[in-house]
Amino acid sequence: MAVLVTRPSPDNLRTADALRARGFDVLLAPMLRFEPLPLPADLGGDVGAVIATSANALRAAAPQLSGSPLIALPLFTVGAQTASAAREAGFTEVISADGDAARLRELVVDSAAARVFEASRTLLYLASSDISRDLASELIERGFDVVTATVYRMAQVSALPREVCDAFAADRVEAVVHYSRRSAEAFVAAARAEGVEISALSVPQYCISDSVAEVLREAGAARVTFAAHPDEQNLLEGLARALRP
Repeated sequence: MAVLVTRPSPDNLRTADALRARGFDVLLAPMLRFEPLPLPADLGGDVGAVIATSANALRAAAPQLSGSPLIALPLFTVGAQTASAAREAGFTEVISADGDAARLRELVVDSAAARVFEASRTLLYLASSDISRDLASELIERGFDVVTATVYRMAQVSALPREVCDAFAADRVEAVVHYSRRSAEAFVAAARAEGVEISALSVPQYCISDSVAEVLREAGAARVTFAAHPDEQNLLEGLARALRP
């Protein structure tokens, strides 16, 4: 029996390691595919600071930032994972909101007041094509000039790996782990297309949040659980307690 992880690569590898450390076998079926996009060629010299709310944004932008003066600017991130990706990309002044997305806006505002960067200069927001929260508009409402650069997209994957379909057919999947609404939607669509929908939705579905769980409930899954707090540690601890009591 195995736990199926639908998270995109490369983050799914970290999740797989965490599950194996808890004694689970793992199958991988990344339902979203990371696709980097080019930075705009006309980024001006008026940028005073950079914002990134996901490690993927830094993964996408890093190869294009070699030798760029943007590397020397303050960079604001939501949490530790994005901050680590920023340092790997070459940024040295990395300011993290410690995992609190709501606090990030106030951190930028407070840093401008403290003259960490000049408030009159442009903020460059490195973002996905699919943004769940409109941070740019929130900062514009506070008087900042924000330019959003879409540096990557997550494209839906339309098929499940053959070994995963075979595992569902043989009742060898113990549970499925979901990290986003879009990946959950892609999983449901792929399971239907592959003819394994009944098997795929009959096993326990573990979701990072109630919003993600809603997708599985609407698709007909009966055993749907979401994390007490929307983070991986809570999600995997809940799964381990339920499946390995």
